[in-house]
Amino acid sequence: MNDPVIQTERLCRYFGNRPIVRDLDMRIPAGQVTAMLGLNGAGKTTTIRILMGLLRPTRGSATVFGEDTSQMSPATRGRIGYMVEGHFLYPSMTVQQCAKFQRAGHATWDNELFHQIVDHFGIQPNSRIAEMSRGQRAGVSLALVLAPDPELLVLDDPALGLDPVSRRALNETIVEFAGDGKRTVMLSTHLLDDVERIADRVMVLVGGRLKVDTSMDDFANRVSGFAVKIETIDRGQLAAIPGLIEARKVGDWFHLSLADCDEEATAAIQRLCGDAIEPIDMTFGDGVLAYLARERGESSFLNLDRAGAKR
Repeated sequence: MNDPVIQTERLCRYFGNRPIVRDLDMRIPAGQVTAMLGLNGAGKTTTIRILMGLLRPTRGSATVFGEDTSQMSPATRGRIGYMVEGHFLYPSMTVQQCAKFQRAGHATWDNELFHQIVDHFGIQPNSRIAEMSRGQRAGVSLALVLAPDPELLVLDDPALGLDPVSRRALNETIVEFAGDGKRTVMLSTHLLDDVERIADRVMVLVGGRLKVDTSMDDFANRVSGFAVKIETIDRGQLAAIPGLIEARKVGDWFHLSLADCDEEATAAIQRLCGDAIEPIDMTFGDGVLAYLARERGESSFLNLDRAGAKR
């Protein structure tokens, strides 16, 4: 197996006495687009800032291209493109001036690619940043990040607040960038539709812990749902269902979401409600939301690399 581009082992980060990232074990392989999902406060941005060397872990380790992120060399940093939430640019500059300023700090620069991306967002080179929409600023930011031709692209909520046209341009550019399979993309986002369009792998953080780490196809195949008609369900009955992610009341029915549902889990549900059970079609978004809804509880763990171990 090839060495991962990004790897963490028992990574933890506290702010005061409050844990934000807890025992995070993560491996991101080369050549794939990996989406990291989670509620606000789940630890996504903190994890990214540790990976970029902007925060030190409280304990545990994080490496990018095999180097400790708290001691990354300039050469390794040059292999990374990092786009932060908010798209911070100097408002007094024009697009052309931004490019000249950014270019001075990089050993390589693809000016043709820069202008292709800017043009894809419908931006004129002499446009001033202060006069741009949020979507246009996102386009300039992405062009500035991609022009040095990084091997790893890290995006922190890049589509936040963008209109549909700008979101489409952003997603198309990311797909084009990663299309040859030689580059790696890691993005944090809340937009599940975008994840379905562009991601190869999905990770879900719940309360700073990694609860899902698998391919998109595998996630879709291994999360299933059932509707059961029963008046009440107590915690003991729920605990007896292997792989249960979430149970919620919907009218006269309970909707159960399960990971890796097998004969044992099906039998447990039937003991609970007899024949009053119906399968539910689960979308990718349904499965993710089931995990996020259990922010305060324990849920089953999906990991393609560890044969779907449950805990």
